[in-house]
Amino acid sequence: MNIETKLDLIAKNFKQFLYASNPHVVKSLKSKGFLEDDIRRIELFDWFQGVGLYGYYKMYKHTKDQKYLQIIMEYFDDRIKDGLPSKNINSMAPMLTMVSILDEDNYAKYGEICKEWASWLYNEHPRTLQGGLSHLTCEAENRQELWDDTLFMSVLFLAKAGVVFDKQAYIDEALYQYSLHEYYLSDRVSGLWYHGWTFEGCHNFSKAFWARGNAWITIFVPELLDIIGETNLKRQLLRTYKTQIKSLISLSSENGLYHTLLNDNQTYIEASGSAGIIYGLLKGYNDGLIDCLDHSLLEKGISSLLACVDEKGLVHGVSAGTAMGHDLDYYRKIPLEAKPYGQALTMLAFIEYMRGKDEKIL
Repeated sequence: MNIETKLDLIAKNFKQFLYASNPHVVKSLKSKGFLEDDIRRIELFDWFQGVGLYGYYKMYKHTKDQKYLQIIMEYFDDRIKDGLPSKNINSMAPMLTMVSILDEDNYAKYGEICKEWASWLYNEHPRTLQGGLSHLTCEAENRQELWDDTLFMSVLFLAKAGVVFDKQAYIDEALYQYSLHEYYLSDRVSGLWYHGWTFEGCHNFSKAFWARGNAWITIFVPELLDIIGETNLKRQLLRTYKTQIKSLISLSSENGLYHTLLNDNQTYIEASGSAGIIYGLLKGYNDGLIDCLDHSLLEKGISSLLACVDEKGLVHGVSAGTAMGHDLDYYRKIPLEAKPYGQALTMLAFIEYMRGKDEKIL
């Protein structure tokens, strides 16, 4: 099957992922004493769905097919009716899509919710030393911890809210969060990013160069610049981005995909991180942020991603939700499971590849 067929299959089978239960989260929340109704609200409005929704939103923008927008709106309406969960870094992830569809005349329906959540993130979210956003989740406080995931899950939403609601302070804060995370998480030699940093122990935990964690950054930079346009920090953003992708290209496997620990070829090839990296590379190239790309390597990566998608539109080779690993073996043992973020990141890679072909950039 060609790329258009596989993309259509993923999109057709995506809705089920938005409403699917997450056994790992359920078990964790039950152990912490949460009630059934609260668990349901939490597990259905988290980063799993948030990343998925953004991929699906891009599918809508790519095809202009209203059915995709309708599914997104039905999801939001269902969640609002049930009651949204408490606010944290990961529950912010769906808000990026919600604030994005305000451009589609949904301001009256969702505008006040987006304002409330952006205000809370800016004014009330727990902070680390130096004003970073602690990686607070439904399962853990993660006090005084910076995670690379935060930039995609919350900071892109804050930047987009700043543009939509004309709040320069939100945009400035998004740029500050990037700079702080870059300072503590980016390796000065390779440009690759560590998964996390703790101000309590002043270290990068296991110093893991985790593929999906690095993908969040490869995606973040071109997405942020797409959202906010020109900024005085553009040179810094591009310097970090270009240094990272130089290392990423050198660490690609023979089939164009990436090992879950980027610098350990004994770890398994992981589809979601690979798709995210490929998408970030493609978007940067298509947007003119980088002027060269290894096209043969890119074609291998897209071909290998196509092979990860089965006849039912399920993306295989996706690692499950990943907390902070305190040793590298933790990452090696993360199980593989079909997840909405795996579906979405693969959609993003395919859509951006097709965009490059359609606009004769690639």
